[in-house]
Amino acid sequence: MPHTNAAAEAIREMVRFFLPRCADQATLRELDDMSSDDRTWRYAHDLFGRIRDKTLCADDAGDGLLQHQYCFEEICAKTLYNMSGHVAGREFPHPFDDDAPFWVLPRAVEFARALGVPDPCGISSLLRPSEGA
Repeated sequence: MPHTNAAAEAIREMVRFFLPRCADQATLRELDDMSSDDRTWRYAHDLFGRIRDKTLCADDAGDGLLQHQYCFEEICAKTLYNMSGHVAGREFPHPFDDDAPFWVLPRAVEFARALGVPDPCGISSLLRPSEGA
């Protein structure tokens, strides 16, 4: 049975915020699916590699909006992979840097600003004040 955690749920919430705002939804959809099933997180390294290829193409084309999108996608894939619990030295690559999860929200806010979202705090419930606070 698939499982998730708060970090993966936060990633999924942000991905779902961005999906309808993006023309290229392919890897965003993969992140959406992957974030809801911890059994797939170990494959996020491969997803990162495919996103990185898209990032490099966006860099070459000077497409700032896609650069923001793919940068956000990359950090989400890195975070999911690091949470997979794989054992280094087995069939899967070593984890990404430990600070990957700390970059998810800043990258999401940057992406929202690039999209012209008036209130970037709308991308995640983590950025909105809780009731009674």
